[in-house]
Amino acid sequence: MKNKKVFLLLLSILSGLLLTLAWPEKGFPGLLFVGLVPLLYLDDYISRHRDRFVKFSLLFYSYPAFFTWNLLTTWWIYNSTIAGAIMAIVLNSLFLAIVFQVFSWAKKRLPSKFAGYLALISFWISFEYLHLNWILTWPWLTLGNGFASYYNWVQWYEFTGVFGGTLWVLVGNILVFEGFRVSGFRFQVSGLTLPNSPSHSFAISPFRYFTISPFHHFTISPFHHFTISPFRYFAILFLWIGLPIAGSYIIYNNYSEKPDPVNFVVVQPNVDPYSEQYSLPPDQVVDRIMALAGPMLDSTTNFLVAPESAIQERMWENDMTSFQSLSLLRTVVSQYPHLNILIGGSTYYEYTPGEPVSRTARKFTKSAGFYDIYNTAILINSADSFQLYHKSKLTPGVEAIPSFHGFKWLENFAIDLGGTVGSLGTDNYRKVYSTEKSVPVSPIICYESVFGEFYAEFVKNGAEVMIIITNDGWWGNTPGHRQHFSFVHLRAIETRRSIARSANTGISAFIDQRGDAFDVTDYWVPAVFKGSLNANREHTFYVKHGDYIARIAVLLTAMLLLISLVLPIFARNKIAK
Repeated sequence: MKNKKVFLLLLSILSGLLLTLAWPEKGFPGLLFVGLVPLLYLDDYISRHRDRFVKFSLLFYSYPAFFTWNLLTTWWIYNSTIAGAIMAIVLNSLFLAIVFQVFSWAKKRLPSKFAGYLALISFWISFEYLHLNWILTWPWLTLGNGFASYYNWVQWYEFTGVFGGTLWVLVGNILVFEGFRVSGFRFQVSGLTLPNSPSHSFAISPFRYFTISPFHHFTISPFHHFTISPFRYFAILFLWIGLPIAGSYIIYNNYSEKPDPVNFVVVQPNVDPYSEQYSLPPDQVVDRIMALAGPMLDSTTNFLVAPESAIQERMWENDMTSFQSLSLLRTVVSQYPHLNILIGGSTYYEYTPGEPVSRTARKFTKSAGFYDIYNTAILINSADSFQLYHKSKLTPGVEAIPSFHGFKWLENFAIDLGGTVGSLGTDNYRKVYSTEKSVPVSPIICYESVFGEFYAEFVKNGAEVMIIITNDGWWGNTPGHRQHFSFVHLRAIETRRSIARSANTGISAFIDQRGDAFDVTDYWVPAVFKGSLNANREHTFYVKHGDYIARIAVLLTAMLLLISLVLPIFARNKIAK
């Protein structure tokens, strides 16, 4: 038995390795379709030998898979903080293991294997959706993100978003696992056989059953029988995986942008976030940006874009006209009256007496007032006032610390990136900037580019081109900043919006409406580039409807959990009678 349990743990680690080898930016996403198969074997074996295992055994045996996956794909967090990296990897692995354990628990109580697999799909997608929308949000490992480097496979994300990719992967794993069973596959090591039998049954309703093996009939109704061979079964699997890819290439090759050029100059100033960003005088920061951008500007330039947190002057929103950085940039605008400058900075807002105070507000140490701090994108043009957008999807552990009762201890693990630590203020509305002699645009700040539906709301509100500003230098020259960049391909496809991306320390680029990137900069190199992107006014199905797949999954989760709780009670009552 000891050898069997060791083998189960090795199967779990194999699952983690497969998922890792599938992940951007250098992985092959085809492995996603088999990455969960070892875990399905684990669940199958534990379910058939319950007398040999304690409760929650699947939680224990699946945890190494998710820990391996999280560790090998997000280890780079440690560059910012070792404690924060440990918290992120340990907790995210635990959350996924809990999802798999709850699936196994529900599967035992549901009336059919089909319902059990439906539970796996709905529970997993519901968790991914939760992980997009609570304060400890970490959607980095959403399964649908795994195609970010192979975005030509998922041009249909304009209809489904990344949850379509998650659904695709989960069903694919189920089909692969069941395909092995159809072919009579047996895996035996030291007396361990997986699965126990080459034949099995699916019950879709009280009146419909499937019996599948190389030699058994496939029954869809009491009146129709036909035999399905392993070859035919794997043909179904091939179509499930292959048809979406083929359709995606058809969409990609036939997609054509309507000409509506917007002219950009994008700057990558390469300010070291550890040694320079919070110590350089504001005028030197602006000088560094303009030394790169100045020669590129002319009367046709619509936008000059500089990265997140470029300005670290202590700017109070109650009076934005008095700060040196902004005054210097307004001088540039005076030379090019049609120019719009978008740049990131830290801003503060002091609440007036009697004004409602936000949950994130901080109290002045030497007075009775309150104030908020924001990670802000600032638009500067010839208009009298500045247009401000406050980052609203905050990085957990850096900009968002749980403040409700019982979670205050998490502040001890806050990741100090050299700037403001603790919860920042946010905006409740997805803002679209009114621009000077150009199209409406919206800013996305750093981590926000990982959130598909959130991102699409800016487009829904009228943005015709998107601008991403970020500061990825915290993670060093690791997969972290490259993974982050790869996700922009998916955002462009989901919304069919061109993107200008300015990173403080790489990667900066233009991304067109098909997701293709060009003028891509190198990491840790000062850079500037100039070019045009086409605006677009049309809304994709995904922009109109958002994460509808996830919301359906949440509804199914509630129903299946209720059924899982109620059916055993009915069964016991029936036996008692």
